[in-house]
Amino acid sequence: MLERELRFSEEEYHRRLRAVKASMDRQGMEVLIVVDPANMNYLTGYDGWSFYVHQGLIIALDRDEPFWFGRAQDSNGARLTTWLSEESILGYPDYYVQSRYTHTMRYVANKIAEEGWDRRRIGVEMDGYWFSARMYRELTEHLPSARFADATSLVAWVKSVKSDVEVTMIRQAAKITEKAMDLAVKMIEPGVAEREVAAAVSAAQIAGVDGYGGDSPAIFPIIPSGQRTSTAHLTFHPERSYQTGDVVLLELGSARCHYHAPLSRTVYLGKVPDDLKKVADVVVAGLRKTLEFIAPGVTAEEVEAYWRGCLAGTGVEKPSRVGYSFGLAYVPDWGEHTVSLRPGDKSVLEPGMTIHFMPGIWLDTYGFECSEPFLVTDSGCEKLVNFPERLFTKEG
Repeated sequence: MLERELRFSEEEYHRRLRAVKASMDRQGMEVLIVVDPANMNYLTGYDGWSFYVHQGLIIALDRDEPFWFGRAQDSNGARLTTWLSEESILGYPDYYVQSRYTHTMRYVANKIAEEGWDRRRIGVEMDGYWFSARMYRELTEHLPSARFADATSLVAWVKSVKSDVEVTMIRQAAKITEKAMDLAVKMIEPGVAEREVAAAVSAAQIAGVDGYGGDSPAIFPIIPSGQRTSTAHLTFHPERSYQTGDVVLLELGSARCHYHAPLSRTVYLGKVPDDLKKVADVVVAGLRKTLEFIAPGVTAEEVEAYWRGCLAGTGVEKPSRVGYSFGLAYVPDWGEHTVSLRPGDKSVLEPGMTIHFMPGIWLDTYGFECSEPFLVTDSGCEKLVNFPERLFTKEG
């Protein structure tokens, strides 16, 4: 008999499932197919690097447990990491795996029909990374009497408000982030190879801190230098070493049980140019003022407008969004694809939301980043990571 390895109590998973079913009911969905691995983990605990094949959950309003479906050889992963009973674990035969002749959604469609759900309104994660056009075509062809609806963000919006135990995981991830960021800042010197810093940071993210370890984060450390900092998402250069005069951007996010705590900072090697110093001073001052403004009941677009007001008259501009909801995630990113701090987003901030306030500035030849992940509280917001908000310099 395998011994379960649940990260949370069964009641916590039941609470989450009830909230998802309530959202399904409000949106008129009787069945929901969940294939995003973060959403699978959120609802059942399932945690396997098996998302290169089709896997997911089938949730029905009138069934107490979801069905987990996945490759048969991954079934013990479901038995180990989920709270589901044996009859809810469906391992499909290997001939469905990456086949040119059949498709896993035929297996799923057959199960839905077997349960008598083939005439129901079924939600699918249409715009998710893990749901393809082929999957949709197979489902519609093999469930011709079903009605399909877009449920891309249904689970994500439930996830956006964290429980106390989830916040605990994020706080633990934040401690690992502090360690990893401190290590990176200390290591970056002229002559040091970028790959050495990337390797050390990755090791620190996994090693964790005293008392607990980390997971591989959803995003590899983003640590460009020099002219590569003029864009947002380049990683290290495998052959380059740091040079005097380099700007180095650090965007790191450590994870604890796949709950993230992202953070960005900037290092300059040498005497800081006046234009970079000005950008840094403006961004850090605006960041601090905006964090004081944030409170429950404020909308995402109001936060962005306040931040933009902090930049008025400074000559510094930030045309893209300045933040997003984050939390439980797998590759390729730690964002939840719900709240975005930008014009037009009328999402109301609620206690329990965790948001990465990310006012990155990318100019023609360099960039500057200084961000803060925060928790919306009953009266304002709380920074989750304790690390100095400034431009770090190495003038030696």
